Amino acid sequence: MAAKLKAPRGTFDVLPEDGERRAHLRTVAERRLAGAGYGYLETPVFEDTDLFARGVGESTDIVQKEMFTFEDKAGRSLTLRPEGTAGACRAYIEHGLHKLPQPVKLHYWGPFFRHEAPQAGRYRQFNQIGAEALGSDDPSLDAELIVVLSGLLAEMGVGGLSLKLSSLGDAETRQEYGQDLRAHLRANEARLSDEVRARIDLNPLRAFDSDDPGTRAVMETAPLLPERLKREDAEHFADVRALLDEAAVRYVLDPTLIRGLDYYTRTVFEFASAALGAQSGVGGGGRYDMLVEQLGGPATPGVGWAAGVERILLATEPAESRRGALVPGDVYVAVAKPEARRRAFSLTWDLRRRTGRTVSLEQAGRSLKGQLKHADRLGARWVVIAGDDLELKDMRGGDQQSVGDSEELLRKLDELDAEATTLEEER
Repeated sequence: MAAKLKAPRGTFDVLPEDGERRAHLRTVAERRLAGAGYGYLETPVFEDTDLFARGVGESTDIVQKEMFTFEDKAGRSLTLRPEGTAGACRAYIEHGLHKLPQPVKLHYWGPFFRHEAPQAGRYRQFNQIGAEALGSDDPSLDAELIVVLSGLLAEMGVGGLSLKLSSLGDAETRQEYGQDLRAHLRANEARLSDEVRARIDLNPLRAFDSDDPGTRAVMETAPLLPERLKREDAEHFADVRALLDEAAVRYVLDPTLIRGLDYYTRTVFEFASAALGAQSGVGGGGRYDMLVEQLGGPATPGVGWAAGVERILLATEPAESRRGALVPGDVYVAVAKPEARRRAFSLTWDLRRRTGRTVSLEQAGRSLKGQLKHADRLGARWVVIAGDDLELKDMRGGDQQSVGDSEELLRKLDELDAEATTLEEER
């Protein structure tokens, strides 16, 4: 017998039960983002490696350790995309979107790839929802994106949600601060982890992300970047906070919040869920006012976020069963006798075509009793029994009545759904 094949380490299969939750998340995300004026964007799954080296940053873990990079048959270096912002900015430049009225608002959904240790909700192939606003540095864009993501996570029922917020200032402020932070790290070099010690020159800010006890002790007395903000950057950050206050979005100021990408400037933020334990992040982002120019485009401010699909779903409670999770008017078409199979098939397609209902058909040769049990497992609201006549069964109340034809069936379903909705509202 041949050996069983399995999905590669760090990847996963999405089965139908989880697929329904993903489809619901995508529907919620697209509704909220489209409602805020964000158009849908798709970029290639792989890009030139230089895009991420220049955009994400040579000093980041992503570029140094986590990218899946390969050569094509022409010897060109390509990389499976580890994040979405660089690709969105490349598309903005390549297709001349700077010539459109600004800001240009984009959103996307798709798979991304990082070679990191797999753990709960974190995989080597994972999916993200992302949103970007390019072409304006107005603080209302920062606030808008945070409010949209906050609403999305709340609607999905993400448990124990919190928001951390900070500002990194401009590139000059960050560079000057980096020099002071390097001096602090070198003065305490013996207490740092090997990884942080090796990165003092390359990327000292990443020391704030370290879990090493010695490093964390050193960082407790480190200088803080938000204390160094220039007046215009401080005013920008104050405006963002005021807009969030106006929208009643709660946040905690965290001066140690850095994020793991080099392109961030000014606002940075991160949503976390207490339901996820130590690895609590579900989504975040910030402003990247220099990135488009670094990639060869015109000077263009931008701000955006990405949220992990698997992280969001892991932080929400799945339904205990399928009952009640489907559309209230869902129908199961049962076959009472073999001669009625064609009639049942035709009726199923007619119901699907003419209504917005989910309609399932018996297709496994079950007895009528078995079909009713299966309809109950699926959470069907109504069962249509096709035999010599048509019977309509209420799966909640148990009532069963005859209906003359498909036209009468449609009218009866609408009437019963309206009655059921009224009863639910009265309760």
